Amino acid sequence: MSLKEMSAMKLSRVPILTIGVLLLLVAGCSSPAPSTTGTPSGASQGQAAAPAATSAAPTNQPTTGASAATPAAAATASKASASSAVPAAGEVARMKSPESGIQVFLWGNVDIGRDLKLAKDAGFTWVKQMFQWNYIERDGKGKFLWNEPDRLVKAINNYGLKVVARIDYQPQWARKDGAHNGPPDNYEDFGDYVYALVSRYKTGSPQGTIHAYEIWNEPNLAREWGNKPPNASEYTQLLKTAYLAAKKADPKAVIVSAGLTPTGTTSPEARPDDVFLEEMYKAGAKDYFDVLGAHAAGFKAPPETSLDEIAARKELGGQRFFGFRRVEDLRSIMVKNGDERKQVMVLEMGWTTDNRQGSPYAWHAVTEKEKGEYIVRAFQYAQKSWAPWIGAMSAIYLCDPGWTAKDEQYYWALTDPDGKPRVSYDLIKGNLPK
Repeated sequence: MSLKEMSAMKLSRVPILTIGVLLLLVAGCSSPAPSTTGTPSGASQGQAAAPAATSAAPTNQPTTGASAATPAAAATASKASASSAVPAAGEVARMKSPESGIQVFLWGNVDIGRDLKLAKDAGFTWVKQMFQWNYIERDGKGKFLWNEPDRLVKAINNYGLKVVARIDYQPQWARKDGAHNGPPDNYEDFGDYVYALVSRYKTGSPQGTIHAYEIWNEPNLAREWGNKPPNASEYTQLLKTAYLAAKKADPKAVIVSAGLTPTGTTSPEARPDDVFLEEMYKAGAKDYFDVLGAHAAGFKAPPETSLDEIAARKELGGQRFFGFRRVEDLRSIMVKNGDERKQVMVLEMGWTTDNRQGSPYAWHAVTEKEKGEYIVRAFQYAQKSWAPWIGAMSAIYLCDPGWTAKDEQYYWALTDPDGKPRVSYDLIKGNLPK
């Protein structure tokens, strides 16, 4: 199938809610300030709908021969946990404080150079791109579709950009209940996928290099955890499986824990990000990631605003997690657990202009000018106040060509669907940390 056909299928998918809101959490939310039980839940963005086995993913044929991961290779990955040569967590090259990134949506797009050039021209040095498990190992265990990820990784590298790969979305064969996005029935299946991915894109690979791997996304939300109550111990086991498999494939691979959605809600549908992180540490997660992943939606407040001030002001949300500096609370948990030597990577950060009537985001909408200024100031604040523990920070987004004004993601983006820069992009361009 041609790239044009692939792109047409991709763009026909129905967009889903991204940055933020479990509808049940915002049901009780009033404008301008949310109630304590009805709050936007943070930053879950850009997620593509999981494709059926015969439709939405690129339909290149499974790779065979030397470049394919064989059952023997998969078996090797399964045994990764038995390896005694796995390096200690955090023993990876450190990033500058901070480095700048932007989330892109290149999969299936014909002209991927458009957004890579926009990222490069603005001064970003990283891009975040989804490498969905259900696309790459769609047709069955060990049947990998490498054509499209090869194309993306090589193009990103050719632009001199680094890439952090978000990896989640199980294939249909890996989970019997058919959940949209959830951990597999057998965690070793995910480990085998991670092993194959890292093996193919490790440093020096002729297929190109992926520079960091985010293991899942927002597991503190039920909708990202197979519609089951979030469970930090279960996520830690998945993280461990992925970490050991990745380090078996490439000891230098950088493993980033999942960004957690900022929320204060405790229910079967969500768990507060700070509580979830504490529970991860209690479950032993410290030994199984190199860099902590974090999400840092700004909501209504400027980036420098203290969390104490936000908690004291109802119009800013009235709770600590409604601020960019929520990252500082997570950092405190790291320090408390003796993990201060590791860096933090902000995997999602931004502000929205979504003031549409009835939008759950309207209470914290900003102007396009404020969006751009706040992102620049967020980088400046991090450079001044978070060095040396802050690593790369990925803003959101360069707009997917398929988004329209009906999609909430559209209002967080720095560009239009046709690639035209918005005011926010122009304000950011040339003003990112060097």
